[in-house]
Amino acid sequence: MDAGVPSSPGKFKSDKSHHHHLRLLRWHHSSLPKFLFWTFCAAAVFFLFFLASPHFSSSSSASLHSSSSTERRSLRTSSSSSPAWGGTEWEKRVLSSARIRRRPFGISVLVTGAAGFVGTHAINSLKRRGDGVVGLDNFNDYYDSSLKRARQVLLSHSGVFLVEGDINDGPLLRKLFDLVSFTHVLHLAAQAGVRYAMKNPGSYVHSNVAGLVSIFEASRSANPQPAIVWASSSSVYGLNTRVPFSESHRTDNPASLYAATKKAGEEIAHVYNHIYGLSITGLRFFTVYGPWGRPDMAYFFFTKDILAGKPITIFQGPDSATVSRDFTYIDDIVQGCLASLDTAQKSTGSGGTKHGPAQLRVFNLGNTSPVPVVELVSILERHLKVKAKRKFVKMPRNGDVLFTHANITLAKKELGYHPKTNLQTGLKRFVKWYLEYYTPSNGSYLAKKGRGGSSSSNSS
Repeated sequence: MDAGVPSSPGKFKSDKSHHHHLRLLRWHHSSLPKFLFWTFCAAAVFFLFFLASPHFSSSSSASLHSSSSTERRSLRTSSSSSPAWGGTEWEKRVLSSARIRRRPFGISVLVTGAAGFVGTHAINSLKRRGDGVVGLDNFNDYYDSSLKRARQVLLSHSGVFLVEGDINDGPLLRKLFDLVSFTHVLHLAAQAGVRYAMKNPGSYVHSNVAGLVSIFEASRSANPQPAIVWASSSSVYGLNTRVPFSESHRTDNPASLYAATKKAGEEIAHVYNHIYGLSITGLRFFTVYGPWGRPDMAYFFFTKDILAGKPITIFQGPDSATVSRDFTYIDDIVQGCLASLDTAQKSTGSGGTKHGPAQLRVFNLGNTSPVPVVELVSILERHLKVKAKRKFVKMPRNGDVLFTHANITLAKKELGYHPKTNLQTGLKRFVKWYLEYYTPSNGSYLAKKGRGGSSSSNSS
């Protein structure tokens, strides 16, 4: 869920209705086949609509932002200017990066969105324990790509090769699967952010729907088929008011296009599991934060603006209701990702044909302790030793929701997932990293930290 806005109305409705829950389950099982079919059809039609509408970008931009001509349908990437993939040297780097050093239980993982926030931390953890890892990222300009490049340098120090390319590049994916018998795919690449969908909706369909299908297609055709763990989102809970959010709750009332594409992804995952025997685990992340984070997240740009002496905007719900989020520290999220990889069963297909039932799972990964955004700001003030200039405004209809709250009972039981970092501690580590990275006293951050400075858990 986009951390750009806080979320928790103070008093939450408790989930007490056992009979209501049973009715939901009966509805779910009786309507699921039709719902899956029509959801998949809708997603496909939506995608084709964007492909077939050459004037969509300009017309939607004109209607949403009549004064701006800078909106574009596709984000810029580095792939058009970088050398084509392939060749002997390129293949050697892929194979070296994929080599498993942890025997006999090591795994070989293709990580998409590798230069992203969660991707970088997950790769470092996998590499440290001796697993083989190959990264894939298109380095688009949704936010400052120099931060992604810095993460790439960090990963190269650990011996990880990041392939520059797009998840929608079928030939590239086939080449990677031909070179390496990946046991797992950790699919983290996506168009993130709730509000940006109002400016560039096509990018969400391209990355979150078509991109996911592209990964599933490459995986179902691979021999052997890898198990897949992929990033869904807590945004799928949308307008749900039952708290804490549980995996058994309905998710058919999305509040944003971002949420709708993630929901469509979960239904598409069911299809590929059912038809092709892919082992698939979806992870619903709850507002991830920490060192090396995304600049479009609230805690990140609040920090930047507080230090610059600029006002920060804090949203409020109806009647000045508190906005809260279930902020989850990056190390805890990574722990959940690795546990999902380690407990993922093998896919059951080969040659594109299913040979038996395959594992299909969805887990919430949160901290299960919602915090009002105003409290997040107070914590940042203490760590930065600077008073924020607060500006309270009514929350606009931009896809954000008032609160999020994760029920992590299932993840605890099945994954051994136990978040350990509270917001006070996590923000202290983030602020320490931020000040070192953006205002180094002498030399660059990477030069000072050397090869061992990538783990957020090393920050105090």
